[in-house]
Amino acid sequence: MDSATARERALDAAEALFYARGVQSVGMDDLRGASGVSLKRLYQLFPAKEQLVVAYLERRDARWRDRLAAHVERHEDPERRIVAVYDWLELWFAEDGFRGCAWINAYGELGATSRPVADQVTAHKRAFRDYLTALVAAAGRPASLADPLFLLAEGATVTAGITATTAPAAQAREAARRLLAASQGPQEGPP
Repeated sequence: MDSATARERALDAAEALFYARGVQSVGMDDLRGASGVSLKRLYQLFPAKEQLVVAYLERRDARWRDRLAAHVERHEDPERRIVAVYDWLELWFAEDGFRGCAWINAYGELGATSRPVADQVTAHKRAFRDYLTALVAAAGRPASLADPLFLLAEGATVTAGITATTAPAAQAREAARRLLAASQGPQEGPP
């Protein structure tokens, strides 16, 4: 098996196991068994488990943001695109095996002791916030709206992971709609 194939198989196994069970409960032997990649090759590819965790989070970030953008961009109306973020969250929360935010989960396990993991989590959250900022700008809304929209999405994700329901997405979507309506300002009546 060439290095690229071994790396992908290792990352596939890491993503499945780390997300389902947590990083610290998964050993390299578990990854060997799930990936079919020998321990020797795993350690050649990822000399430290921390490197594998960072690579898993990086790859998951690209996939997660691509899926979100593909869903959002199906809508033409810029304001509808903002609301579509919460529609997509609801779909994600309903997926089999949903366990909350992979980055928050990894940060909770390793963030205090692993600067590379904490940096990857920060990069993911920054990219998501920047995406919301761009959606807000495209809708002609105040830039200050991005932070509360971001917090609504983050809070919904954490809550959905804990409660194992999709309800937090619907609640966040409704709050986002209210924020959008409030950001329009008072409507002028007829003269």
